[in-house]
Parts: sequence; C-alpha cells; structure tokens
Amino acid sequence: MQNIDTAFRYIRLFTIVIVFGAFALCLFVIYRSYILAATTQEKIYVLVNGKALEAYASDRKDNIPVEAKDHVRTFHQLFFSLSPDEKAINENLTKSLYLADITAKQQYDNLKEGNYYSNIISGNVNQTIRIDSVQLDLNQYPIYFKCFAHEQITRSTSIVDRSLITEGFLRNVSRSENNSHGFLIEKWKVLENKDVNIRKR
Repeated sequence: MQNIDTAFRYIRLFTIVIVFGAFALCLFVIYRSYILAATTQEKIYVLVNGKALEAYASDRKDNIPVEAKDHVRTFHQLFFSLSPDEKAINENLTKSLYLADITAKQQYDNLKEGNYYSNIISGNVNQTIRIDSVQLDLNQYPIYFKCFAHEQITRSTSIVDRSLITEGFLRNVSRSENNSHGFLIEKWKVLENKDVNIRKR
C-alpha cells in the first residue's frame, strides 16, 4: 500500500509539472507570436522589376528631408520635361500643378501666353532637365528650398544647355493620389534660367 501511495504521489507531481510546463510553453508561444506579428506588420514588400524588396515603416519626421527633396525633384521633372507632343506636355504640367500653389500656375500661364509650348510643338523641340541638388532649410516652416538644375533643349539645328535655379517653400498638406509626398510648393520663383552653352548639330 505504501508503494501504491508513493507511486500515486509521483504520478500526481509529474502530472502537475507537465501541465504547468505545457501552460508555460503555451504562454511563451503566444508571446512570441504577438512579437512576430508586430514585427511583420512593420515591414512592407515592394515589387520592383519582378523582385520583392523589403521596406520598413518609420515615422514621417525621419523621412522629411528625403521626401521633401523628392517632391521638389518630381515637380521640376514634370514641369520642365517637355516633348513636342501636346498631350504629353498637358499630362506632365497637370501632374506638376498638383504639387505647387498658384505661383506655378502663374508661371505656366506666362509661358503659355508667350507661345512657349506652341513653339516647342511646332519646332519639334525636346527639353529635358537634370536636377543637380536640392538644398533645404529644415529650421524654418514652411521649409525653404533652393533647387539647382541643368536643362538641355534639343532643336533640329542646335543643343542648348541652360542653368536653372529656383526657390520656394514647402508646406505640409494631406497625402493623395496626385500628391503622394504630402507637400505643397509655395512662393515658387525662378531665380536663374540662362544659356551656358550652345552646340550646333
């Protein structure tokens, strides 16, 4: 009887240890699952040229300089990249005007009234832009920027290289399909747009 009683105690103790061990293991697995789920939710996979690249979520304040510079670059690329195609010009300019305030629209209206776009179409002129650098002053709001770029205007008889310097301010707005960075360019001015080299073709 003593052996049966001792064996029963051992079995009961062993069962209690197994139950508590299984309970602790379940708690550990649930805890690790929550951590893994939280970690995976911070990751975004972007498909680029058929390859999945991992992107990480972060606060906007960490990316303000990058996003602000890209916003300025995108605006200038759309506004100044022109081809002798009225539909392409209108598409680019419409997209660019979503990124800036009335000052960009006024610049566009001035160029249009001066038949700039008509001359590009009739003369089969191609205009491209290369952004050299964008300087930001993050110590003030709205954020001040200065953009340094080079334009290349290709005509049937010549290629003109131009130096372009612009400035303006960036204000925060809501992100949208037409304005993915959530900035709006204000008080935009062209400080310099002059020929630096002319080559015959």
